[in-house]
Amino acid sequence: MNGTRCDETTNVAIEPSELTELVRGNEQRLLDRLAPLVRRQCVSLDLGSVERIDAAGIAALISLYGSARETGHLFNVLNASPRVAQILSLVGLDRLLLSENVVHSS
Repeated sequence: MNGTRCDETTNVAIEPSELTELVRGNEQRLLDRLAPLVRRQCVSLDLGSVERIDAAGIAALISLYGSARETGHLFNVLNASPRVAQILSLVGLDRLLLSENVVHSS
């Protein structure tokens, strides 16, 4: 990969407002929607409405991240709830996925 650059014209922020849980059973819908997009451009996924994530949700985020990187694009997560940010941190994905716009618990 040769230096990934994203700006307002090449980065898209996605806010799946219908998604409140990124768990087994609904992760495939997110993958189906975003996988083609992360291969074409940089994507920031707004998880502000997601309060719960499990291993399937984490695997979906990893898959999207990998697909984006393979094609020279960036994928990150914005506005993670404190619980989601904590879980991503516990599994060591906070440094890879969380943007500076993450919501941290006090």
